Amino acid sequence: MLKFSPRYAHVLLAFFTSLMMSLLMSGIITLLNLGLVDDFIRRWLTAFVSAFVVAFPSILLVLPVARRIVTHLIEPER
Repeated sequence: MLKFSPRYAHVLLAFFTSLMMSLLMSGIITLLNLGLVDDFIRRWLTAFVSAFVVAFPSILLVLPVARRIVTHLIEPER
């Protein structure tokens, strides 16, 4: 199995998070907007690709900000 250096952990986390969220959200939104039409899978995958292209770079920018916010909201352990 291919193993990556720990220095790529943040990029891999962003990649897989955006991949799964784009897949789920595009599927749900496509289903809600169109229903189970004949070409549902094609339309879903088209929407997924568009969503992923935006989601991956977005999460690379947003994740560090979210981590800082969470760090400020969490009480340190004693």
